[in-house]
Amino acid sequence: MDSSPDTLALDVAVPVYNEEASLERSVRQLHGYLTESIDTTWRITIADNASTDATAQIADRLATELPGVIAVHLAEKGRGRALKRVWLDSPAEVVAYVDVDLSTELSALPPLVAPLLSGHSDIAIGTRLARSSRVVRGARREFISRGYNLLLRRAMSVEFSDAQCGFKAVRREVAQQLLPLVEDNGWFFDTELLIIAERSGLRIHEVPVDWIDDPHSSVDVVATAGEDLRGMVRVARSIMSGKVPVAEIYAELGRRPYDPATPPSFFGQVVRFGAIGVVSTAAFALLYLVFQLVTPAQLANFLALLVTTIGNTWANRRFTFRVRGTATMVKHQLQGLVVFGLAWGVTSGSLAGLHAINPSASPNLQLAVLTGANLVATLLRFVLLRVWVFRGQRWPAAAPRSNRGTLPRQTRAPSATPIRTPLELTSNGAKR
Repeated sequence: MDSSPDTLALDVAVPVYNEEASLERSVRQLHGYLTESIDTTWRITIADNASTDATAQIADRLATELPGVIAVHLAEKGRGRALKRVWLDSPAEVVAYVDVDLSTELSALPPLVAPLLSGHSDIAIGTRLARSSRVVRGARREFISRGYNLLLRRAMSVEFSDAQCGFKAVRREVAQQLLPLVEDNGWFFDTELLIIAERSGLRIHEVPVDWIDDPHSSVDVVATAGEDLRGMVRVARSIMSGKVPVAEIYAELGRRPYDPATPPSFFGQVVRFGAIGVVSTAAFALLYLVFQLVTPAQLANFLALLVTTIGNTWANRRFTFRVRGTATMVKHQLQGLVVFGLAWGVTSGSLAGLHAINPSASPNLQLAVLTGANLVATLLRFVLLRVWVFRGQRWPAAAPRSNRGTLPRQTRAPSATPIRTPLELTSNGAKR
């Protein structure tokens, strides 16, 4: 089906590299599903990124044999590079991609793209981490995937649940705005796109999916995870430096960031700070016992307090004082380190005092004294965080609402029924 640029609603990309064994089967299966289940104009774009086997020839043959299939060939490798090329060149209202192994059940495609075609969301992603998702994969990949997404949410302060599921869709105008800002051309492409989108206040729709791991996948999960960690550091630095102008993107797209929640009352701040303090104190005690096995007591105290202070500052910034965004993140962490210095003075002073009184104090006694001193330091930290670090902090002022409005993030998929839009397909293999 060769839809005209004025009527093409959905363009589904299939990025491939050396997939001669599975390409034809997967594309024919995808083509059959779209023909039977999607009642709007669509096409399939095979994005071959520098394959060295027969993938390019198979792609060209499929484009000749199947209506609504085209093949694009790139001279360089990289899934991100391939998606940038075909998405930016596409005339479709919504651009999407699926992994060539079709690990994700295709029945999730209609609820993935429906909120984008209706204008209710900007980006849609499949998630394997929702309660209603059905996932079949090995324990190792499950652990790595969940660990990576947990780290991503904590380190980057994002809310989307599954960054790397190969099942995503984007409205065309959003893709044209964001893709030039995405530097990664490989596997981190998805994560970088989503981080920039959420930090820009765009609406991300999540669809629980059924997903079966491909045991023959060539992806090196460990190496990819390492590259992704480096990518997170780079993206955070780009956002903080203004290289990625998230504050301007939503204005240009006619969107606005989500409204901030009502700041908690003083009592609410005390409760939240207390809960975080309990966790921090327990973490401090555990880390101290571990570090004390290989370092002197004072150094063990310093390291344990440093690690827990960084986590404590992040948690209080996010949950106790409800500060979001990245503009002041580094400043707050630096101020938190000043508070850390004072807290370290309290705890190290208590340890020095104990050693002056009892030079042969046991590790358990040292821990007890340090735990008590750490509680005092925690109280000092609350006072300083409230009256100095986070005093008067609020979210950035929201931009004016667009006429289309902003809907809350959707976490559950609409019913998986075929998409119904009034667009007609062209006569070349079209279905009316």
